[in-house]
Amino acid sequence: MHTLITEIRDKQNITKEQLQLLLETDDQEMIEELMACARTEAQKVYGNKVYMRGLIEFTNYCKNNCIYCGIRRDNCHVDRYRLTKDQILDCCQSGYRLGFRTFVLQGGEDPFYTDDQICEIVSEIKHQHPDCAITLSIGEKSREAYERYFAAGAERYLLRHETADKAHYEKLHPREMSFDNRIRCLHDLKEIGYQTGCGFMVGSPYQTVDTLYEDLCLIKELEPEMCGIGPFIPQADTPFGKEPAGTLEMTLRLLSIIRLVHPTVLLPATTALGTIHPLGREKGILAGANVVMPNLSPVGVRKKYLLYDNKICTGEEASECCGCMMRRMQGIGYEVVVDRGDHPSYDKKR
Repeated sequence: MHTLITEIRDKQNITKEQLQLLLETDDQEMIEELMACARTEAQKVYGNKVYMRGLIEFTNYCKNNCIYCGIRRDNCHVDRYRLTKDQILDCCQSGYRLGFRTFVLQGGEDPFYTDDQICEIVSEIKHQHPDCAITLSIGEKSREAYERYFAAGAERYLLRHETADKAHYEKLHPREMSFDNRIRCLHDLKEIGYQTGCGFMVGSPYQTVDTLYEDLCLIKELEPEMCGIGPFIPQADTPFGKEPAGTLEMTLRLLSIIRLVHPTVLLPATTALGTIHPLGREKGILAGANVVMPNLSPVGVRKKYLLYDNKICTGEEASECCGCMMRRMQGIGYEVVVDRGDHPSYDKKR
């Protein structure tokens, strides 16, 4: 194996020069070794397992105006929707029957759902399905709100940092959004005790090797239990609508690098990967990822939750989506499991 790859693996760290080399090299043999090494490291921790999470996109309203996002506040072309508590519970019930033991509640930052309502929804899911894990992905909140959700039964929280470079962050977000507050949120989540997920887009406008290196430094510092990365895909009705998309190749290389520098991380092969290539999620798993997230949202709203264009799997029933994913993963030699799939450090006494 190439000495550069073994050095990164053994040190669980990478220099900016090493990152640049791996991202820019045309040496396909080296890249294949990188991905094989990442795959081996994932299997050392998690075996041949891919964890399935049930995704419920419960609102596409958002108070924010992130420049890259299809459900940004000022996009007047979005057909907005909100799911009721009962609709969310129905999604969980159908997912539970299919074997899911993790539910991911994701939505825009929608002030319609008060902290009391979020706590009520989380508590009821936990009451009905005490053996399940609940992940929230609902954006920046106060520390007090995060503490309340945690007390109600949410154990995981996904909050992509999008970029760890402040100047880059300010090019992707409107002036009223704060890089420092985003980082504060991530540290609060870790301190409270959540299994915490950060993440970023690959190939976003103004991204450089320098900004990507900052992302890897944040991952090393924060030690998140989860990290979600996927290619930037433009959405036509945003200011970045004509920007080029991120590439499959770059995303796969970064998945492998993240696996080597943070071997225990739960690393999704995202829907965005499957959108830019028909076998994108399979390739993501073979590059070191170990999580997939089929959609449990009602079919009638899926096309409305378009963070980016041409999103896949918007017309399938949950059972079809689940069955398709299982066949895909089995086709590359992996065992799909639908248990909680906690991070190895998780304290099960909670």
